Amino acid sequence: MMIKHVQEQAGGFGSQADGSGGAAAQVIAPLPRVSIQAFCETPEIARLIEQSTSDRRMEKAHVKVQMGGGLAASEAYKNAPTPNVIVIEGDAHRERLLETLDRLAEVCDNDTKVVVVGQVNDVLLYRELMRLGVSDYLVPPFGVVDLVRSLSEIFRAPGADPVGRTVAFVGAKGGVGASTVAHNVSWAIARQLKLDCVVVDLDLAFGTAGLDFNQDPPQGVAEVVFAPDRLDAALVDRLLSKCTEQLSLLAAPATLDRVYDFHEDVFDPLLEILRSNVPCAVLDIPHVWTAWSKRTLIAADEVVLVASPDLANLRNAKNIIDLLRSARPNDAAPRLVLNQVNVPKRAEIKPNDFAKALDLQPSAIVAFDPQLFGTAANNGQMIAETAPSNKVNDAFLELAKKLTGKSEARRVKKTMLDPIMARINWKKAG
Repeated sequence: MMIKHVQEQAGGFGSQADGSGGAAAQVIAPLPRVSIQAFCETPEIARLIEQSTSDRRMEKAHVKVQMGGGLAASEAYKNAPTPNVIVIEGDAHRERLLETLDRLAEVCDNDTKVVVVGQVNDVLLYRELMRLGVSDYLVPPFGVVDLVRSLSEIFRAPGADPVGRTVAFVGAKGGVGASTVAHNVSWAIARQLKLDCVVVDLDLAFGTAGLDFNQDPPQGVAEVVFAPDRLDAALVDRLLSKCTEQLSLLAAPATLDRVYDFHEDVFDPLLEILRSNVPCAVLDIPHVWTAWSKRTLIAADEVVLVASPDLANLRNAKNIIDLLRSARPNDAAPRLVLNQVNVPKRAEIKPNDFAKALDLQPSAIVAFDPQLFGTAANNGQMIAETAPSNKVNDAFLELAKKLTGKSEARRVKKTMLDPIMARINWKKAG
């Protein structure tokens, strides 16, 4: 924590940090691909945060600075997803700061980190904020390096949770559109939820992510698996192809000049790097059954199983679900997506019957629409680009929210502040 650093170096709480960099600046780790939004009260703090964006360690972070403080933040997130980190500038009034955080908790997702810039060197307030889940409390004067260090330590400190999660998409049968669903959900995560997302196309021989996103990168995931001795975060970053500001692609070569038989743990180092550097990594897993595909499915933080409503899909889906439930007894069940529903003149299993047989409610049901999906695929576009008003985009967005935790009840975070706010209100009443 930044405050602890100040205490150790200066011998007193809230002492002025050097801020000039020096030797300490060399050990600050670069920030991962996270979104940071700051709500300032004074132009001085706003200017300092703007200056921090030019620091080399902030290169991957997306930073937005606004005025209005905590009140503006709570208003902004009533109808918008919260970023990975919120920086709030408060004033010298202790109870008003706590009330501001209480309002923010009502609209803030429970995995969002909060950094408070305050005006009071108060160790009791600092401890209280830490108990409430605030990641850091900074007191001016401090410099750009101090701010960068504080933000970096949120993600790099020993024992810190991984930055993001991996989501594996797999089809119960070949040709059911698992890749299409994966790519469109990734688009929703990046464009509508404003989270950095990387799509990893693991179908090295026949992957379609490059076509769907209209990208033709010279390098991609093959360089990761065929040169494991060189694998690190910097290499992965160089191999990423940028699709949008917050969506990147690790493409498959989609060539047949060599075979792709891998050891079961071949993708383990890549997944660890992605978890440490990207809020969400979407793994597009081909419909194959090998040691590495099984291990990757089991190791993913979330699994999305895409199926069409026929008997072969039902059998395969049940086998996959049973295996995952057995191998992941402490994880949530896979999420089921029924795709290509209501194909004309095709005998189908009704979605309710399909779900009942699997004891799993669908997270999304996508109707068969060859004109819409075919046009998007041929144009190298997502459905949201081809037909922005089509209702299928709502299904992709809802699934994106479920996978990233953005649709979880925010009351959970609010209860963290209830005891202290109740005590404040009791004192006022008294």
